Amino acid sequence: MFLCASVPRCLSLSKRGNKMTKKRKRQDDFQKVKLKVGKRKPKADNATDTSFKTHAIHVPEQLKSDASLPTNHRKLNIKDLLTQLHHYSSGVKQSALIGLKDLVSQHPSVISSHLSSILSDVATVFTDKDPTVRSATVQLLNFLAPRISGDQMAPFYPLVCAHLSSAMTHIVEGIQEDALRILDILLEHYPELLTEHSSVLLKNFLELISHQRLSKELKAGGKMSSWMLSVNPNRRITSQQWRLNVLSRLRKFLQAIVEGSCQSVENEAIFESDDRIGPEHVTTLQVTWENYATGQQRIQLYEHSGSQPSTVIPFKLRPLLDAEESLSSVENLKGFIQILVPLLLECWVEASPAQLAGPTPSNLLEPEAMMLRLQVLSIIQLLWKLMQHQDETLKLESWLRNHYLCDFKDHFLKHFPYSVLETARHKKKDGAKKDKRAAAFMSNADHPLALNLALCQVMVSLTNALTVHLDTDWLEQIRKFVTESLSDGRKLTSQQLNGMLMLVRRLVLVQCNRGSTEELLRAVYAQYQQQGLSLSVRTMLLNFFSGLYLREKTSSNLQISRSKVLSRWLAWLPLQLAQLGSRNPLLSAQLIDVIHVAAARSNKELLQSLQSNVYRLYDPQDGTMVLLPTGTQHSLVQLVYFLPLISSELLSCLSRCCTMGRLSSKLAISLIRILHTRSSFGGWTTSLPESIVNDVDYFSFLFSTLTGFSGEELTWLQSSSSNPHISQSQFSSVRLYVTDLDQFVHHWALTEAVCQCLSTIPSRIQCCDILQNAICKHLVSVHLLPDSTAGSILKAVGQLIDPAFIPNECLLNFLAGCCYSLLYFILTLERNSRGNAQKR
Repeated sequence: MFLCASVPRCLSLSKRGNKMTKKRKRQDDFQKVKLKVGKRKPKADNATDTSFKTHAIHVPEQLKSDASLPTNHRKLNIKDLLTQLHHYSSGVKQSALIGLKDLVSQHPSVISSHLSSILSDVATVFTDKDPTVRSATVQLLNFLAPRISGDQMAPFYPLVCAHLSSAMTHIVEGIQEDALRILDILLEHYPELLTEHSSVLLKNFLELISHQRLSKELKAGGKMSSWMLSVNPNRRITSQQWRLNVLSRLRKFLQAIVEGSCQSVENEAIFESDDRIGPEHVTTLQVTWENYATGQQRIQLYEHSGSQPSTVIPFKLRPLLDAEESLSSVENLKGFIQILVPLLLECWVEASPAQLAGPTPSNLLEPEAMMLRLQVLSIIQLLWKLMQHQDETLKLESWLRNHYLCDFKDHFLKHFPYSVLETARHKKKDGAKKDKRAAAFMSNADHPLALNLALCQVMVSLTNALTVHLDTDWLEQIRKFVTESLSDGRKLTSQQLNGMLMLVRRLVLVQCNRGSTEELLRAVYAQYQQQGLSLSVRTMLLNFFSGLYLREKTSSNLQISRSKVLSRWLAWLPLQLAQLGSRNPLLSAQLIDVIHVAAARSNKELLQSLQSNVYRLYDPQDGTMVLLPTGTQHSLVQLVYFLPLISSELLSCLSRCCTMGRLSSKLAISLIRILHTRSSFGGWTTSLPESIVNDVDYFSFLFSTLTGFSGEELTWLQSSSSNPHISQSQFSSVRLYVTDLDQFVHHWALTEAVCQCLSTIPSRIQCCDILQNAICKHLVSVHLLPDSTAGSILKAVGQLIDPAFIPNECLLNFLAGCCYSLLYFILTLERNSRGNAQKR
């Protein structure tokens, strides 16, 4: 009983003990640990060990500057400056750009050695948000561009163009404005590189002044254009000024494209196949046989090319830009025109809101509006030029006429001609730049003439000979303006005159009306007769008339060749040539070329004028021929053949030109042979012409040339007995005057030519008789002769004398005296002298 009762009690005690233990443990978990003073605090169980060890690393070269790289005045090299361009501070970037400009100005070699890094880092700040940084970028690029060639820039140009495109399409207006300034620099120095990315940049130009319409607007608008002008009120300048800035750059860009396409067309013409090889492409080989007689030098000829080798390149390099993406494709060009021309017409209408309302006359424009309209017309002209470089030009011209002639007549000719509106100037700071821009325009464009001229050129390009009868109303308006502008006595600049002459040539060829042609040519001739014209203007007018006469004298343009104005101009050319003289050899050469062609065509008015001014042209002292260069003298010598009458006075002048050394030996010989052709001994097979040279005058010319000195000069020689250049023999009464070597050689060459002409006379005895009479009459009484004259006389007599001819005693004595004197002179010459040896 006792055992059974004790078991439950033990169980109850064990249970109570377990409960106490658990309770104590719970209390220990939440019991605060008491810390004793002076004892270290125990670490927590989850504490992180933050201890570390360090070791010093010594790099002595790290803080040392790179002495191999040049530095600027702030001791910064190219790497330091390019690194600062990526700094977040705009002041640091601006300072880096200024320092970079300073560095390359002091050390230009840095450009070529670090060109890739410079261009890539500088291009990244095209779109910087700070305007001072962008301004410094433009200044740096303007400094670098003249020092970087196109070949150096070409590999990096896609990157630069990509950043430029990003800047042009940026949402910030200031970045867009600075992008145009960068574009100006690139267009000035690298136009051919910019045109390779024309498709992208042309779209950027459109987005600068316009935006695409919404699809809903296109559906509601019918034939409405897909682009419309945009207006941004947040800009610092007006919308008209912004469009003027953009269109002026677009004009420069299109001008670069046109020039590039013209160059490519010329290259294609040069490098075409062998079909183009002909006489006009062969270089002439001038051969002087005396230089090759000894066999020391050989003549080298090239097949189909004369003296220079002609390389025909059968391939062309593929352009970097695909033709399907550029304006060289007809479809792309049409599409661009269809987008741009409506925008340009909108700009034209908005350029002068005063025409829509107000008391101002409709044809008066403010300077800024006139500048904008001039840019519009200039861009249209460049688009037309791009059309002319395509294959199907006639179809494209018809397409342009059908699409835009009506719009152009309504907008352009409605208030034509235009004049400038002079407004009162208000003293405002904002209007200072506008006044400067307007003043610059007025000085460059010479009032509204440039605008009206560009308008006429655009309109006239839309007509042709087939459609001229439909355009008589507005063509008459344009012709009236051109005639008044040329006839009002105002002197035009070379640029203005060039545009006027192109317009006149187009009107003359298109209208084919004699009355209109005479009126236009009379106006141009009034400009030609003005005094004090510049050389460029005078040359341009001369080229215009000569082009009409020389290159456009065809059966379809008889009204030009029969023009009285053109005949009057031709008749005035010899007088103008005589008055011009040697003051302008280039202009004189052009005049002589035209005179030569007209004389070859037997132009009656010109030949009469040439005959009346012949003594001023061929005077041996101060005539035009002796004052001009050798190349031009040759053309004037050839003109002698076409003279209607060659008198004895003219022959005397020509002889003195030959003997005085004013012409070279070759030209003098050529002149002698031309006169021989004009004589009765020139080998005429038919009846002799009326303009034949008289035989007596012809023999007088030959004898005067053979003598080499005039009667006045021989008379003067007789009085110079104390001259040290005189050689005298005691066996002869003829004394010799020793001439210098050049004069002697020149006279001897003329003597050979004269002997050749005299040898063609059929009767040799008659020739000897004429020579004997001339010697006895003019030379026997002369006791002091030049050595060249004595030698020439002996050579002529020895070469021409006939065995059956019996000379008289007077001639024999004279010839004997000459022989004694020349023999004595030869024997007493100094043998060491080069000139004397050649004379001997």
